[in-house]
Amino acid sequence: MTLAADRADLLPPEPEIIPAQRLSAQVEGTYVVPAKPVASVPVAALQLEHEGPVGDTHVGFVRPSSSREPWYPRGTTIRHGRHLSIVSVEELAEIARRMALPELRAEWIGATLLLSGVPRLSLLPPATRIMIPGGASVVVEKSNGPCRGSGASIAEHFPERSGLDLLFPKVARHLRGIVATVERPGTIRPGDTLEVYVPEHWVYRG
Repeated sequence: MTLAADRADLLPPEPEIIPAQRLSAQVEGTYVVPAKPVASVPVAALQLEHEGPVGDTHVGFVRPSSSREPWYPRGTTIRHGRHLSIVSVEELAEIARRMALPELRAEWIGATLLLSGVPRLSLLPPATRIMIPGGASVVVEKSNGPCRGSGASIAEHFPERSGLDLLFPKVARHLRGIVATVERPGTIRPGDTLEVYVPEHWVYRG
């Protein structure tokens, strides 16, 4: 029998471990998506319950799988990991620059929360917790991939430009923001300062 200690040399080198850190963010806008298609509408405050934002089409504990989950047959009932779409002022400005647009508003691409002050918001790792005044919190699930549907929503505001629906997915990769789920209910308002707890993380290479 081979002891585990005798096989330790078979492990690959440990990856770089990035220490946990704490950031802060400012809430610049709150929105809900009242119905499909993509666009959201501004609201004075975002009321969060365990099943998601009140009045938003993404509310619910489960949802049908889509093209984002190709490992399941389309329409399979899965856990809802997309309660909120969170974007940043800084990254939207960069996408607009890459698309040669005068502006890109959060509601055009169905955001529910617009923040400022977080460097590279879209690259926050899963399990990052965003703490809201009063004790509410949301948990980052993953980076949000840009899609043609959001590009088409942007294109509606610039009818003189062609091809924006296809350009958006090309230039917005790793800039489209994050999706998150509600961990503890509460209310988010524009002007709130949020605490962002980034966990210890690393790049797994196998």
